[in-house]
This record gives sequence, C-alpha cells and structure tokens, in this order.
Amino acid sequence: MSDTKKLVFIYNADSGFVNSVNDFFKKILKPGDYECNLCMISYGNFGIKKEWKTFVKELDIATEFLHRDEFVEKYNREYVEFPSAYLFNGSNLTLFISVDEMNSFQTLQELMGAVNKKLEDVGV
Repeated sequence: MSDTKKLVFIYNADSGFVNSVNDFFKKILKPGDYECNLCMISYGNFGIKKEWKTFVKELDIATEFLHRDEFVEKYNREYVEFPSAYLFNGSNLTLFISVDEMNSFQTLQELMGAVNKKLEDVGV
C-alpha cells in the first residue's frame, strides 16, 4: 500500500446526524432527487455495500471518505464540485474522478472499474 498517496472521496452531503437522517429518507422516498451519486451506488438503505467495502479495503492505496463540509474544512478547498474524488500525494490534491464522471456511473461495478483503471494509469 502506498504510504504517501491516498484517494479522497467526497460525498455531496454534509456531515451530522440530522443530515444523515434527511439523506436516508430522501434516498428512499425520492431517489431521483438524491444529489449524491457516490452515496447512491456505494450504499444501500442501511449501510455501505459489502462489495464496495471489500473493494476499498483491498486497494493498494489508502482511502479517505469525507462529507463536503469535512473536505472543505480539512483541505481548505471551497471551489470543488461534489461528489468527486481526488488523489492526495502528501501535499497536493489532483482531481481523480470529476463530478460529471461520478454522476455518470450507473452501477458500483462502473465506479470500481474506473477507480482501477485510473489507479493503473497513475502507477498505483
């Protein structure tokens, strides 16, 4: 596993209990209006999908999952679109999966395939 690089995935949702409850009901009652495709395809109604959890655990790079408010606070980046993913090399963030690409995925398999291909392209 790479010690200096990590993938940072950012949900298009804010952290906190109330936000989580609101997102839960929105996802079930109005899935077409749900604003985070990363959440839609990687989480079921009651938690992270086992296939995604296993996939992330077996990657040869560290991963970090943040809500948009947590990302802005931690990385001091305000002009970022969500959901997206960045490659962090210890000092710099580089766009890894854009909001348009993240929103284009229809299945978890598409997301996992893109992550694998992009990691291969950057030599991880």
